Amino acid sequence: MSYSQPPFPEKSTGRPGWARKRVAVPAALLIFFVGVGVGSSGDDQDKTGADAKAGPRPTVTVTRTAAQPAEAADTVKDAEPAPDGDTKATVPNFVGMGLQSAQDKAQAAGFSALTSHDALGRARMQVLDRNWKVCSQNIPAGKAASTGTELDFGAVKLEEDCPAEDRSEPAKAGGKMPDFGGKSVKAARAALDSGTSITVRDASGDDRFILVESNWRVCTQKPAVGAAVSGRPVEFTAVKFGESCP
Repeated sequence: MSYSQPPFPEKSTGRPGWARKRVAVPAALLIFFVGVGVGSSGDDQDKTGADAKAGPRPTVTVTRTAAQPAEAADTVKDAEPAPDGDTKATVPNFVGMGLQSAQDKAQAAGFSALTSHDALGRARMQVLDRNWKVCSQNIPAGKAASTGTELDFGAVKLEEDCPAEDRSEPAKAGGKMPDFGGKSVKAARAALDSGTSITVRDASGDDRFILVESNWRVCTQKPAVGAAVSGRPVEFTAVKFGESCP
């Protein structure tokens, strides 16, 4: 036989349902706001910790180079070398020296524009300077001159005597025939127009070939001195220097 036990009666709280709701809702809201505040505080703490771990940022230093003072620029400008034409030097005495030695001495003194000519007026080229000696110079010794000045040496071969004065080559022929007597055949040819027809014969009658014209001097000429040239052919007779004209 079984007995069924009647259920326990529910205990009464003594409050109506609407009153219980009035308490539950504010409590829920309070819990919500407390949770939000705790979460925000946790985020701030996380950020503060991250910033603390990051450490201080590196400092970047920018260095500027100061401009060069104007005085330094002026100093560099003043240090520039002066043009050669503004530099002066004392001209040495070259007379009696070998032509090569004279040129070396001139360069050592600061002169670089050098030239030479045949002091006998024979229009010879100074091919081997060591075979020539200086008889004259265009700038007197002891004079101060610009180092850009051209120095011109009158020279003869070592075995020859210097003339009392430089013998100039004949001037360029104009419309009339110059006097070429005693001049070298080479100098006479150079004074005539380059298109002039010229014939040169040995005045001795030996019919020698006239190869080096600077070694031969004029005995006779045709046309005569002062005659009009006007493109006419020119004839010379000549002998070697040191020989007499017949």
